[in-house]
Amino acid sequence: MSAAAEFIDDSLQYESTEERAEDYARRLGDALEFYGASVGAIRGTIRNASRRYPELQHDAVTALASELWARPVFERRLGAVVLLQANLKLLHVSDLTRVEGFLRSSVVRDLADPLAVDVVGALLLRLDGQDAVRARAVLERWASSENIWLRRAAVLVHLPAFRKGEGDEAVFRRTVRLVTRAKDGRVEEVEEAIRLLRGAMES
Repeated sequence: MSAAAEFIDDSLQYESTEERAEDYARRLGDALEFYGASVGAIRGTIRNASRRYPELQHDAVTALASELWARPVFERRLGAVVLLQANLKLLHVSDLTRVEGFLRSSVVRDLADPLAVDVVGALLLRLDGQDAVRARAVLERWASSENIWLRRAAVLVHLPAFRKGEGDEAVFRRTVRLVTRAKDGRVEEVEEAIRLLRGAMES
């Protein structure tokens, strides 16, 4: 384990309580392990790690995110999401491959949704030219995937743009067609995401 990952892991365990871990398990199920650290503690830990290791740039940040994600511990994985959010300016369209791997194994909305909205959706807002074309091709593949978390993400990534009044309704409609045509496409996780987007479009 890298020094940064060890610092984060140790900090998360120090900030944990058994009661909170049990609450997470009741709410999120048993597909993940839980330390019992609060969301605030997770965000604070990532801020502290960024101050402690200020030299982290793109490759180190994305490698650290993968290192945190590698163990199926909710707090570590949410820490990876927060780390990417905090370093959004460093991310490239090529990082969608890494995020795709995270989404495939995200298991719960509490991990999949911030990855889709706050990482991928926010990244899309600053892509243009060939990078935007490449991203759109990736997202269309997600929309057609058999993995429900990729399909849900393919819908939710549009949310930041619609919240800013910059959403593309034609692209969103195409996304909806793709996700609903996929095998087992009309599942609640995906339908819920579509409803959220349509609500944002109407507001």
